[in-house]
Amino acid sequence: MKKDIDFTPVQGVAVAIAFTGELPEERTWNVYLINNNSVALENVFVTSKGYGTIEDEEVKTSVLRHMFERVEAKSFVQVEVIDPSVFKLNNEYWVSYYIDGKIYDKRFVFVPDSITDEHLIDISMLQMQGVLHS
Repeated sequence: MKKDIDFTPVQGVAVAIAFTGELPEERTWNVYLINNNSVALENVFVTSKGYGTIEDEEVKTSVLRHMFERVEAKSFVQVEVIDPSVFKLNNEYWVSYYIDGKIYDKRFVFVPDSITDEHLIDISMLQMQGVLHS
């Protein structure tokens, strides 16, 4: 049972939504999982979905699942491409992984309209600009 599992707080792991392309109309947005820990993450499972309301209509995106055997220490992986049309929704990334046989689990939610030029920062590990959630 889930209640019997000791879920240790997640540290050193973040999700970023960042772009490539110089001009706003040329941007390609991607979701990245960042491991800032000094150890690798094993059997990483990321579930993504979008949900919310657009123009008074309830909207839900498909649930996508991604599996990564290993995310090395001080590195990152690209999880998926994301369409800017869903930035008006909650974009949720549920991340589960193992370190030394112990399970870690965290939900990262980018709330509606949080992925905007005003919230962009330089993300040094990616060498890109984006929005970081840790």
